[in-house]
Amino acid sequence: MTHPFTSLELCAGAGGQARGLELAGFGHEGLVEIDSDCCQTLRLNRPSWTVHENDLNLFSAQNYRGIDLLAGGLPCPPFSIAGKQLGEKDERNLFPAAIRLIDETKPKAVMIENVRGFLGAVFEDYRGFIRRELEKMGYEAHWRLFNASDYGVPQLRPRVVIVALRNDIKDAFEWPQPRAFDAPTVGETLHDLMAAKGWRGAKTWADRANDIAPTLVGGSKKHGGPDLGPTRAKAAWASLGVNGKGLADEAPERDFVGMPKLTVRMAARIQGFDDAWAFSGRKTAAYRQVGNAFPPPVARAVASKLKEAMARRTIYPSASVAR
Repeated sequence: MTHPFTSLELCAGAGGQARGLELAGFGHEGLVEIDSDCCQTLRLNRPSWTVHENDLNLFSAQNYRGIDLLAGGLPCPPFSIAGKQLGEKDERNLFPAAIRLIDETKPKAVMIENVRGFLGAVFEDYRGFIRRELEKMGYEAHWRLFNASDYGVPQLRPRVVIVALRNDIKDAFEWPQPRAFDAPTVGETLHDLMAAKGWRGAKTWADRANDIAPTLVGGSKKHGGPDLGPTRAKAAWASLGVNGKGLADEAPERDFVGMPKLTVRMAARIQGFDDAWAFSGRKTAAYRQVGNAFPPPVARAVASKLKEAMARRTIYPSASVAR
C-alpha cells in the first residue's frame, strides 16, 4: 500500500507508535532503534520497513530530508519520577539528537512521546530550551498529557505527547478529543484469552476484573525477570484477580484455581496492540517490549490530527514554508 504521507521514526521500540502511525495513514520511510530484539520485532511484523539498528546519537538522517513527519518515543528515565530526574544531565537524554535530526530532515511536523514527569516543574527551563530550539527552525511546539484509557486502551497510562508544527501548518492542527465512552475493562479485554484452554473460572474472573489496568511497566535490561511492576502495581493487579509476580506461558488450564498470570499476548492487548502484532525474543524480552511501548490507539489519534493538518495545508496553501 502506498501512503501519501511519510514518516521517519526514532527510538521505535517494538512498534507501538509505528503501528499507530500506520493506522493513521503514514508510510514509514525508516525506523531507528538500538535494541536488537525490538528491531527483530519490527522486521518480523513488517519485512518491507527499513529498520536502522543504530544509536540515535550516531544516526544521520540526511537521506530522509523532506519527510512529512518525524516521530519518536525518546527514553523516559531522564524525566521519570521513578528515577533521579536528571533530565538534560542524564546520558540517556536524546532530545539533543532529536533536535539535530529535525534540523536534518525538515519535516512538516514532529511528534514525540515521553513520560508524565517531563511536565514537572523541575524541567520548566528545559522545556523552554526545547521550545526555543524548535522556534529557530520554524516550528511551534505544544505538549499535552494523554490518558490512554481515553482512547480505548484498557489501562491507566498517562503519557505526554509533544508536537511541533511547521509555521505554515500550525494553525490547522487540533488535538484529538477523548472518546465519548469508557475503555473496556480488563475482564472484557482478556476474557477470550483467559478462556482459550477451557478454564472454567474464566467468566467469574472476567466479571471480577471490572476496571481498567494499572500502568504496565516494561523496565530495563538491568531489571530481573518479567513482572507487572512495583508493589503498588501488583496490589492493583491483585484487585483485578491477576497475579502480577510474573508472566505465564499459556492461558490457565481447565481446572486452574487461584489468580492467573498474564501472558505476553494478554499484556499486548492491555497495551492496545492488535493480536496480529508479534513480538520477537523470549518471554522476558517480549514482555519488556510490550511494557515499554506507546499504545497504538493513542499514537493513531494524535497522528490522524497531524495528517489532517497537513492535508488542509496541501488543499488550502496560505503561507510560505518556513526556512
